[in-house]
Amino acid sequence: MADPRYLPAVVIALPSEIDMANASQVGQQLSSAHATGVRAVIADMSATTFCDSSGISVLVQAHKQAAANGTQLRLVVRSTPVLRALTLVRMDQLLPIYPSLSQALAAAAEPGPPPRRE
Repeated sequence: MADPRYLPAVVIALPSEIDMANASQVGQQLSSAHATGVRAVIADMSATTFCDSSGISVLVQAHKQAAANGTQLRLVVRSTPVLRALTLVRMDQLLPIYPSLSQALAAAAEPGPPPRRE
């Protein structure tokens, strides 16, 4: 396994549901991804079909940690209900959200503004 200190991006696959029962564990996973040399942490929510306020709070905390470490946090969201929930609380204004992992990885490799999601 490659040393994460020398990776441009680290991908963390998140569970199908993020709620009060597992938000702390999700936060720990995201927190552990921040290491020297990592330019981007990608929270892969491809399989996530439910995310409550506990999950959203974890994402806000992960964003704050990323900013403090000079790392980018990017989200991959496929579920319309999850995307709607994130958009309602304006997470799309705070974090770049991509419809696929390949797009998030490509964006992590190239600096610049994220694409607008429609």
